Amino acid sequence: MIDNSLITLNENAVENNIAFLKKKLGNKVKISAVVKANAYGHGIEQVVPLFEKNEIEHYSVFYYSEAIRVFDSLSKPATIMVMGWLCETSIRGAITRGIEFFVFNIERLNIAIKYAKELNLKAKIHLEAETGMNRSGLNTTELKNAIAIIKENVDYIEIAGFCTHLAGAESVSNHVRIQSQLKKYKKMLATLEANNLIPRYKHVANSAAAFVYPKARMDLVRIGIMLYGFWSSSEVYVQYINHKSNKIDPLKRILGWHSHIMAIKKVKSGEFIGYGISYLAQTDITTALIPVGYSFGYSRSLSNKGRVLIGGQRRSVIGVVNMNMIIVDISHVNDVKVGDEVVLIGKQGDLEIKVSAFSEISDELNYEILAHLSESIVRKVIKN
Repeated sequence: MIDNSLITLNENAVENNIAFLKKKLGNKVKISAVVKANAYGHGIEQVVPLFEKNEIEHYSVFYYSEAIRVFDSLSKPATIMVMGWLCETSIRGAITRGIEFFVFNIERLNIAIKYAKELNLKAKIHLEAETGMNRSGLNTTELKNAIAIIKENVDYIEIAGFCTHLAGAESVSNHVRIQSQLKKYKKMLATLEANNLIPRYKHVANSAAAFVYPKARMDLVRIGIMLYGFWSSSEVYVQYINHKSNKIDPLKRILGWHSHIMAIKKVKSGEFIGYGISYLAQTDITTALIPVGYSFGYSRSLSNKGRVLIGGQRRSVIGVVNMNMIIVDISHVNDVKVGDEVVLIGKQGDLEIKVSAFSEISDELNYEILAHLSESIVRKVIKN
């Protein structure tokens, strides 16, 4: 771990977000907490115990390695579901540990059965249907083949779920496409159930779909970005808040990112600052060097555009963002010294730097910015 900066995770915000989601989704819908991409940059090992404390009992990841990290972070048994990549040995490991996984082609189904027989255990699978995303999943013909194979191996397969992924529920532009997907999903589900293969969970909805298409909630929803305090898009937020008399955002951001001043320098008017000639001092200025850069997730696209909080003021990043450093203009900040706090994301006094501010400047999605935060940064759980 590197102590150049600190990511803080607010436990009270976690409690708030989970309580809000449970209230809105109801008792009949299970929440699967999506913790892929290092829990959206928040840290699997830090976030999973917080979710567990708030009675989350189901977790979704993309890689088997993430599943193991979740497995090792839990204090009691919970369901872990791998939505993406597993090599053959990982499939064997998943079956051994009771970890569930998506089956989106016949090859994976046959491998799962091979290892289930070898281990004399049931493989817990989620059959993924191709309904129009055209990314992964069994088409109608492949589903029928899968059904035939499963019926011949019922002692080695447990159908934990039947699922699909909707192609952009966060935007109204995809409405017609999503309606078509839901129709196709129901038709394929009927085929499965007509063969007396009843999945434990039927699930298609992510955070956006769970709010925009309530009928898509079914038995389980895969909630990612909202757990961390963000809406999937401004469209989803506006659609929700428009129907409320209270226009306050019910979600709270979990993450803060803090660093400190590494060095202070006086620069004369007419001097270039940093690499190249992208920034020329127009007057005598004072600069602060901050030990974070693009290798830690502070995007190079924030060069000459980024903002940080120092001494209760919003200050500008000047020059090119380096691999390990950024330079900030601290002219007119009183009593500033080496070691003073720098807020990259979060609050200082009455001011706040939001992740959305990064995305507006850099043209990156919230998801991208969070996922790019280096795993080497120390993460610490705090309470308000």
